[in-house]
Amino acid sequence: MPRTVPPGLWRRVPPAVFPPVLGALGLALAWLGGVAAFALPPALAQLLAGMAVAIAGFAMLAYGVKLARRPAVLAEELAILPGRAGVAAGVLAVYLVAALLAALGMVGAGKAVLGVGLVLHAVLLVVLVAVLRGLPPEQRRVAPAWHLSFTGPIVAARVAVALGWPGLGWWLFWPTLLVALAIYAVSARQAMTMRVPPPLRPLLAIHLAPVALFGTVALGLGWTAAGTALAWLALALLILGLAAARWLLADGFSALWGALTFPVAATAGLWVTLWQLQPSELHRLIAGVVLVIATLVAVPILALVLKAWAQGRLPVKTNAAIA
Repeated sequence: MPRTVPPGLWRRVPPAVFPPVLGALGLALAWLGGVAAFALPPALAQLLAGMAVAIAGFAMLAYGVKLARRPAVLAEELAILPGRAGVAAGVLAVYLVAALLAALGMVGAGKAVLGVGLVLHAVLLVVLVAVLRGLPPEQRRVAPAWHLSFTGPIVAARVAVALGWPGLGWWLFWPTLLVALAIYAVSARQAMTMRVPPPLRPLLAIHLAPVALFGTVALGLGWTAAGTALAWLALALLILGLAAARWLLADGFSALWGALTFPVAATAGLWVTLWQLQPSELHRLIAGVVLVIATLVAVPILALVLKAWAQGRLPVKTNAAIA
């Protein structure tokens, strides 16, 4: 019998709201760098950034109230796939809020928020590992969503470089790269022996995000050849994903579509960064096209997920824990 939600505000905030919020933040960050490619007013990108930060702030506040009511709810969220992906995306969203604050001129606030994000990420990893150890083997199998938690520090590296801390970005880059390669290797082996159920196929898009993020950090650290190679690899993977869209989305819309948003936005951000460093017409064209694709993917999915949350359907469909 389903558990009744007790009276009180924000007792069942669904973590599934965070993946599309993360995508919106990544999109805003990409547009802040990309408006110059189209000679658009910077105010448009700043407006988008402000809206994304406001939505993220509201979602974080609501989820924070839920955790404050019953902190043990975090372990319950991490025991199921939508919860694991959502909570991890929420932590990564803190990093991107830091980047956007800095891009909007609040560098000190951005650095402080980045520090908070690193602490929250450490707490997440400690609790997640403890939860995974207690789950049956089939529930702790490596999945694309593992990138959000275990490869997620590369988002912090991307922000650290933008905030003028390349040393921190360097130290986060290498161990995170090893983790990402391990997840890719295990995922490739699983792909040869296991069939991905249609409802879970949108999560495969997450595999694109680390490629784009490592490329962006590489460019920021001055490793132009590596960053350029990763940009072309990310573009190839994006094209492959678009070609396979019917297969990826065969089960119809669900909250897991939120997983599509950040990888595409991160790829757009990578190409904008590459265009800024090497301002050729080809790079400008590709950056523009990917930015448009990211916008067409991230904005509607965010709107649909927020609507489902407002209507009370999202917590039920994603089995969100109750505080």
